[in-house]
Amino acid sequence: MTKGTAVPRPSLRAKLVVWLFCLCGLVPLRAAAQTPADDAVLNLAQPDFTVVNLPTSLRLPRWKSAFRLTHRFTRPINCDDELRCPDNFFEDFFGLDNGAIIGLEYRMGIAPNLQVGVQRARIDKTIDIFGEYGVTRQAGRMPLEIAARLGIEGTNNFRDEYSFTAGAIVSHFITDRVAIHVDPFWAGNTNQVSTDGDDSTFLVGFGVRLRVLATVYLVGEYTPRFAGYQPGPDSASFAIEKRAGGHVFQLNVSNSFAGTIGQLANGAPNSHDWYLGFNLSRKFY
Repeated sequence: MTKGTAVPRPSLRAKLVVWLFCLCGLVPLRAAAQTPADDAVLNLAQPDFTVVNLPTSLRLPRWKSAFRLTHRFTRPINCDDELRCPDNFFEDFFGLDNGAIIGLEYRMGIAPNLQVGVQRARIDKTIDIFGEYGVTRQAGRMPLEIAARLGIEGTNNFRDEYSFTAGAIVSHFITDRVAIHVDPFWAGNTNQVSTDGDDSTFLVGFGVRLRVLATVYLVGEYTPRFAGYQPGPDSASFAIEKRAGGHVFQLNVSNSFAGTIGQLANGAPNSHDWYLGFNLSRKFY
């Protein structure tokens, strides 16, 4: 190399390939030969299939199912628009007097380590059809639980714009108290408002769940976009939740209404509004 020649910077694709090789290097070859665990047994550190919006690696037993309801009030907690919010947050009964954005999800285990599901989010009447396969379990010399997830989202009740999503869910548990999640995802056709610029997004979701009491958890997640189409601020949420048998009730605060991977790729509406909401999930096993 001659003096003064610039060293080329590695492309994003090259960085991703290196990252994947490093990740695969953490997986011992004998992990596939481990005896499968009983998926019906409660994982105290990971009681639900989502953090707030991000997916977790929790498996579903074969032919068992689960349901989830998401609910986000449309009134910002810190609303300062007198026309939009003539009364304060408490006079509006914490936002219950205003409208809400609701999502419904149902999933079922159809084979060992494999589950499929469908979610309908009110935003653009989006329907998300997805499948998730558990690749590894955290056990012995394997420090990570890894799952692969593929999905396709369609707006207007799956009649208009379609977005493919693909990624991994990487989880690590610290005893039965803490679950840490890193979810790298690619989402296609995220730019549905313009024909100019990037048309897809690479994002990485970071989530944590901390069990502070026997059945009470503190939860948080943050989803930055690293490449591609990136409108608005990154999505973030935090919550407190209570587990009661097969139910998990979560009271959360988020800066966006995103409920799917494609919607998380579009970020939050602005940098100052936060919204109260809740999730309610039920396992049928």
